[in-house]
Amino acid sequence: MKRGLITWDKWEIPPEVFERRVDDMRRVLRERDLPALVIYSDMWRSNQARFFSNFMPYFNRALLILSRDLPPTLLCGLSPRVYGWIRSVTTIQDIRPAGNFAKPIFDIAAEWNWTRVGILDLEGLPYDIYTALHSGQLGLVNVEPEAVFSPVEDETELVIRRKAAAIAAQILEDEIVNAIGVTDHVFVGNLERRFRTSGAEDLVILVTNGRTVPAPPTGTTLEENFSVSVAMEYRGHWVRLSRYHADTKPKAPAVACCSERLDGSYPYESGRGKLQADHTEFNHNGKRLFYGDTMV
Repeated sequence: MKRGLITWDKWEIPPEVFERRVDDMRRVLRERDLPALVIYSDMWRSNQARFFSNFMPYFNRALLILSRDLPPTLLCGLSPRVYGWIRSVTTIQDIRPAGNFAKPIFDIAAEWNWTRVGILDLEGLPYDIYTALHSGQLGLVNVEPEAVFSPVEDETELVIRRKAAAIAAQILEDEIVNAIGVTDHVFVGNLERRFRTSGAEDLVILVTNGRTVPAPPTGTTLEENFSVSVAMEYRGHWVRLSRYHADTKPKAPAVACCSERLDGSYPYESGRGKLQADHTEFNHNGKRLFYGDTMV
């Protein structure tokens, strides 16, 4: 469950940005003769719905419906008591209870005479929603994410991620100088306070003295060459920064070796030279662990 305040600063991300993104998506719908696109969202997979509407759930699930001609509709598993909040921080005004998600989609399709709809990453839907949607007569057409979702080519997306990286780097630089000799609990607590008051909605902070892979704090006293890694969500945009040694500033690696797209799969992502990442794999107690850094 997220603990930060989810909001929408319209100076930071103007409404026109979302209008442009939706217009680009609608061109794909027209090319494929689809009346609407359905996008799944939950707390762990919110990038795509956020990109088009600024909707970022604290918890629970939702389906965002973007049509060629109508305003967006959100089928939401959250209580109606939060609908007002959702309307205040997103481009969405039409919010409906989700149920099992299938019936309200079927009802909307019948209302507008849709015989089929596009589903973003159809095979990636949760099993229960996938099964429920296949129980009706509505045709379901897979729309691959890269056809409509290209954050690495969106300047606003990159600007916000750069801002998040700058915030994270400054906080790490300020706090690292006071960390040697204190416990990782105290250090991480200080970071948590700074990040939350700077607008972080979610955080993953890992530390190590070098004898283990980076991990959550355990009460260990931090030594001179400890390292720290922070994955930070700011306005729904994830970045990850690391500080390797006590006498160096937070930084990202000089060489990129990752080809993943910004598809919502990781909080540290890369693509086409805009956001670059270096990922390292560790084997620990029979498990494959991954450690990565992002630079913009």
